[in-house]
Amino acid sequence: MRRMEGEFGPRRANTGDDTPRPTPPGTGPIYGEARPIPTPQMPAPGLQLARPRAVWLILGSIAVIYVLSCLLSGSLFEPNLRVLILLGAKENGLIAGGDYWRLITATLLHGSLLHIFFNGYALFALGPESERIYGTGRFLALYGLAGLGGSVASYLFSPAPSVGASGAIFGLIGGLGMFFYLSREALGEFGRAQTQSMATIAMINLIIGFASAGVIDNWGHLGGLVVGVAAGAALAPRLSVNPDLYPPVVARSYVPWGWIAAVAIFLILAALVMLLPGAA
Repeated sequence: MRRMEGEFGPRRANTGDDTPRPTPPGTGPIYGEARPIPTPQMPAPGLQLARPRAVWLILGSIAVIYVLSCLLSGSLFEPNLRVLILLGAKENGLIAGGDYWRLITATLLHGSLLHIFFNGYALFALGPESERIYGTGRFLALYGLAGLGGSVASYLFSPAPSVGASGAIFGLIGGLGMFFYLSREALGEFGRAQTQSMATIAMINLIIGFASAGVIDNWGHLGGLVVGVAAGAALAPRLSVNPDLYPPVVARSYVPWGWIAAVAIFLILAALVMLLPGAA
């Protein structure tokens, strides 16, 4: 009897009703004892990637402002320098006189059609991925701090007027590199390959920039990259794998001091501008 029960399931008490009953899923002769079917573990809600929105707003703003600068200059291919300064280009003498807002507005201006094409394409390539990974709020903080860092470095070390989103874009390269580096154990070979890819992209562009001295604001690029790495270390999500669940679940977390560090970076950049003179 025990052997039959082991093969065909436990014997049901006779209730006088021989109507066959449906066998619940996960029970019956094949399964032995009645056990609930395990429900697959789903990733935590925090792992859902953000939909990129802010990056399209930034791209649209850059395009509109470039068209405005062209209309005021009467040229589609190269806006007039006086118009760019009027609209908020980085100009050391004016910043030293109190126009600190130029450190931000300069990142929305571009000096030629070719300039905005390359920066727009780079932002189109890197921006959506950065916003999906970081989330909209942290992406805006990363982009803004990197852009400010590039302008501050240019103010301190380069006397020439400058415009462009290049510093912020270099900051996205640094921020993505930090994300893949910090999550390299969870992402495996892909994370390590992406870290090397971001480092290679930054290095190649810096070499091209320094080989074209006088044309490209290399200090702006370098400042944006450094601040992007620092802000990325503070704001980037950390991915980890929980092996106790099956299938393993990838969880995303943030360091508790991330926003405090981001504010500290902003205060340091502000102090550098107010306490140190710009390049003569």
